[in-house]
Amino acid sequence: MHLFLIGVGGGAGFSPLIADLSHWFRRHRGLAVVFGASGSYLAGVIWPQVITWGLANHGWRATHIGIGLAVMAIMLPLAPFFRRRPSAASMAAQDAASEGARGDLGLSPNQLQWLLAVAGFCCCVAMAMPQVHIVAYCGDLGYGVARGAEMLSLMLGLGIISRIGSGFVADRIGGAATLALGSLMQGLALFLYLWFDGLTSLFIVTGIFGLFQGGIVPMYAVIIREYLPAREAGMRIGIVMSATILGMAFGGYVSGAIFDAFASYRAAFLNGLAWNLVNLTIVCWLMMRARRRPEGPAATAAV
Repeated sequence: MHLFLIGVGGGAGFSPLIADLSHWFRRHRGLAVVFGASGSYLAGVIWPQVITWGLANHGWRATHIGIGLAVMAIMLPLAPFFRRRPSAASMAAQDAASEGARGDLGLSPNQLQWLLAVAGFCCCVAMAMPQVHIVAYCGDLGYGVARGAEMLSLMLGLGIISRIGSGFVADRIGGAATLALGSLMQGLALFLYLWFDGLTSLFIVTGIFGLFQGGIVPMYAVIIREYLPAREAGMRIGIVMSATILGMAFGGYVSGAIFDAFASYRAAFLNGLAWNLVNLTIVCWLMMRARRRPEGPAATAAV
């Protein structure tokens, strides 16, 4: 039920929404995309508190049903507002802009597509270690799971700031450079987890991690819209977003398996760092392939 209803339903909402946002905005596309992507992080701040109250007062079943009713009551009336499609002239201009930018890379659409999918998988394997295991990690250190839940809310709350900030940066330096910066900073935060495990320091490092990693995933959508055909945005963004989710799922599982094998989360953090290095290598290689865009109407339309 979770796989086919919650999983498919959630997937059918997030990627198409991001793809549509990328069509509706050109001058501030990065900022628009990260605003839309910040909804999941905002949910991660608010819903755990609502769920905790619901479990304590009404039980898990009534809480589950209440969440479903709330989602239908809010999302269904808003859905008709998203039916409008860009004009044919706008789509043609965006296709021309992306074709010129892709020519600078020297990669075919499919080559760039799968390169981004691999990069997205790797970065989310690394990202999953703190996001999925911070509660269990705090329990393992003796601080209790309640402190871990507080750290998770802090991480996701600061992730909203990170995502919005990354949108401003992407509109100025481009999606690939912003992604490389985010990947480098995420790796730094994972490295800090290896050296600090006191309660106060762990709160600080978790806050730093939230500020550093929040803007990474939306940048894949921005890069796709910069370099790949606009008419294929839904499919291509969906593929890369799926790769990031698979990376998050695999990262959460493998981190737990490593802990079971070594009875320590230190090895799991090292594993996250290794995957993050692969991601950073791919993104930096992509940046080196890119050359200065030619001046002209196509380049102007992509701004």
